[in-house]
Amino acid sequence: MKRIYLIRHAQSEFNEKGIFQGKLDSDLTPLGFVQARLVAGFLKKEGISLLISSPQKRAYKTALIIADVLDIELLLDERLREMSFGTLEGKNFWELMRTEGKVMKKWLKDPFQYPLPGQESYEVFEKRILSFLEDLLKQSQERIAVVGHGGTLHSLICTALGLKLNSLWWFHMDNTGISLLEYDGNFKLVYLNRLCHLKY
Repeated sequence: MKRIYLIRHAQSEFNEKGIFQGKLDSDLTPLGFVQARLVAGFLKKEGISLLISSPQKRAYKTALIIADVLDIELLLDERLREMSFGTLEGKNFWELMRTEGKVMKKWLKDPFQYPLPGQESYEVFEKRILSFLEDLLKQSQERIAVVGHGGTLHSLICTALGLKLNSLWWFHMDNTGISLLEYDGNFKLVYLNRLCHLKY
């Protein structure tokens, strides 16, 4: 039975400032480096033999620390990049909620029926996520860790459980939150957004 650990990247500089990131990137904060080390400590006892990460800096730096602690190779996969949020990237999320509240609330309810200006299309996003998940199941390793972003990890969970990607934002993953999928012919979500490792 495969066990797939989905880990959202540690706190980034843009997270700290409330910046809407998407395809934009920023480095980890000092707290982010601590979070990455703590989640690595949790994963060390899970017997993980394959680690795959988004190449974006905030995920890559998180995964580098995990790879170092677990002493395993790190693979990068372009398909794990965060969804592109279009022209609103780089703006403060909470300011957008204040000034563009109706637009943002519709988007949070259904990001593909009510897409943001310039947002990555449903078809393109779904294709790359489904492709990644299918390739993941072909891996010989039984215990796999994936480091990514809120949008891509949420979509992996939705796809695995047979949910439409329209429900992408109906749940939440915190920085270094861990979610576990098991696969034995069918997917099961064992837990979502586990944070017990964050004991500062």
